[in-house]
Amino acid sequence: MPETVNINISIDKDTKERAERIFSDFGMSLSAAFNLFVQKSLQQGTLPFDVTDAFYSKENQDRLRKSINSYENGNVVVKTTAELEAMEN
Repeated sequence: MPETVNINISIDKDTKERAERIFSDFGMSLSAAFNLFVQKSLQQGTLPFDVTDAFYSKENQDRLRKSINSYENGNVVVKTTAELEAMEN
């Protein structure tokens, strides 16, 4: 049997309690559920579910990379507060 190690994960109390209730319905502990998540991630080489947060969308990540590259290449636009406020209106 492989050697096990302890890890600490911070999670808010309510989320932990809700997760424990759900996982207990499947007959597993929170620790067992986390191990299952990690094993599936390793097996698939990615997260074992779709991440639907718009921040992680391909389009947004591509735009962020483009903006970072532009900044790193010195392509910076400077606006005063008044100019930014005018743009907003």
